[in-house]
Amino acid sequence: MSSRQFHAGNAWFADGWRRDVCFEVDSGRYYPGALLEVQPEVQAQGAEALGRWIVPGMPNLHSHAFQRAMAGLAERRGDPADSFWTWREVMYAFAGKLGPDDLRAIATQLYVEMLKAGYTQVCEFHYLHQQADGKAYADPAAMSLALVEAAQEAGIGLTLLPTLYMSGGFDGRPLGERQRRFAHDVDGYLRLLERLRLLENAHLRIGVALHSLRAVPEDAMHAVLSGINGMPQSPSSAPGSMMPIHIHIAEQIGEVQDCLAARNARPIEWLLDHAPVDARWCLVHATHINESELGRLAATRATVGLCPTTEANLGDGVFPLKNWLVAEGSIGIGSDSHISVSPIEELRWLEYAQRLLTRHRNISASEAEPSTGAVLYGSALHGGANASGVPIGSFIGGDPELPSVGNRADLLVLDETSPLLAGRDASNLIDTWIFAGNSNLVRDVMVNGDWVVRDFRHRDEARIAARYRAVIARLHA
Repeated sequence: MSSRQFHAGNAWFADGWRRDVCFEVDSGRYYPGALLEVQPEVQAQGAEALGRWIVPGMPNLHSHAFQRAMAGLAERRGDPADSFWTWREVMYAFAGKLGPDDLRAIATQLYVEMLKAGYTQVCEFHYLHQQADGKAYADPAAMSLALVEAAQEAGIGLTLLPTLYMSGGFDGRPLGERQRRFAHDVDGYLRLLERLRLLENAHLRIGVALHSLRAVPEDAMHAVLSGINGMPQSPSSAPGSMMPIHIHIAEQIGEVQDCLAARNARPIEWLLDHAPVDARWCLVHATHINESELGRLAATRATVGLCPTTEANLGDGVFPLKNWLVAEGSIGIGSDSHISVSPIEELRWLEYAQRLLTRHRNISASEAEPSTGAVLYGSALHGGANASGVPIGSFIGGDPELPSVGNRADLLVLDETSPLLAGRDASNLIDTWIFAGNSNLVRDVMVNGDWVVRDFRHRDEARIAARYRAVIARLHA
């Protein structure tokens, strides 16, 4: 059998809901797991009926997987000036305890939680490269491979972003003792990328992460951007994909002030002046962006990676979302430190922060699209797919008669029996899902044509959770 046929009562497309959508998923003819023909407003004709409300899976464009295991452990005040910078010291101490097996157990549990919440791809901003004392593992890719194995075990798509981290500040100071395990030189970093790219497949994409301007000197940034050109990749890589480039930027006021002092420019301003920023790039946070930077950045088609629950938890500030949307800027969402693992909560708080600032409602909506939920969900799908470097986020099919391939078959089946959705229709379904409660409405999850969650349960969640509990008990003993 070369394909499987499915029918959705309503499926979410880039321009909204379509009724009676039949689609095929390739079972081996061209590219297993890819969408083939997608046809709205046709009868099922023997296809497997999925349910009334089907939406594309959400990409999570920013994750530090190990931080899930410390969520809730930094909520006691120790310093009267408690801030991101004091939280960072707690994070360093926890990161210093982890080896590859620990990281794999933590990440696998996290990825199960992501899938059950509706994320089907995760961009892992990974900087735990060396042993805690800064010495290399016998296999320099050990910690990266732990994440690859975790994603494979859980069944989530992974954009692995090995992170270059070289200095402790804009002044070029060496890394501190607890930052030593993050370190790479440019040559070692490029060797790691080259090795990992040969592993790419439909589930795995490799990209570049520059930790931040304070951690990556200018010459190193240019050397990496030059070094990735023409880098070989696996022949089984997802078609139509690009190599994404991510960077933390302008998250904290202190970072902006330090950049001004050292480089006589604000972080985003400096990056735009010194790097070829385009649609491959994802600027994570970009919280403290001014109007001039906003217009210039939107024109590059780069994605801004917003992580509202983490940004609130760390006291970062609030991104100027309305102006960015008016400028037709691209956004995606991430769970970052995983104080929450829910795309719905990220989207809800993305909007709510704007309401608190402006004292108005429905800030993200527009004349063209009056549904706040539709703007948020649709925008995050599009930007998240770009930042992931993988063809996901919409129902785009290939040609079943020609060797062309559609998007990867990542989809969520919402629970149409939930009382929360009673009396809802296509005009208010997404708004209700995002803004009307905390019940998980994601019943089934498909990634690359495979069911990984059915009836709210992950296919291997009990065993994965038991291993996670054992690891955490040992780490906290």
